[in-house]
Amino acid sequence: QLMLVESGGGLVQPGGSLRLSCDASKLTLDWYIIGWFRQTPGKEREGVAGMRMSSSSTKYADSVRGRFAISRDNAKNTVYLQMNSLTPEDTAIYYCAAGMPVGRDTWFINGLEENLYTYWGQGTQVTVSS
Repeated sequence: QLMLVESGGGLVQPGGSLRLSCDASKLTLDWYIIGWFRQTPGKEREGVAGMRMSSSSTKYADSVRGRFAISRDNAKNTVYLQMNSLTPEDTAIYYCAAGMPVGRDTWFINGLEENLYTYWGQGTQVTVSS
């Protein structure tokens, strides 16, 4: 049974925007760290954005900083990834993941590392193409 369910992927033109959603209603969201990862064939999975829910502290990969934004809706127990100024290099399967709480220093140094995350969604495809 999936603990996280992503939605919102699709086909978008270069320069366009998409908003991905992660339904985390099976979790007590405030306890966790939530990350967005992406993977393309032949490449390792890359952490692109994350939020430490206890502090709302966010982290971004250099490749997306300034273009992507992670946010939360407490009432809906949902985490979003707003993606702007998309390029073909952003094409990937995007995954939402949740991990157990970590300290501030661990979050600051390692927050987008896969091994911190326990629960994963099934992924949603994002394709950026004209």
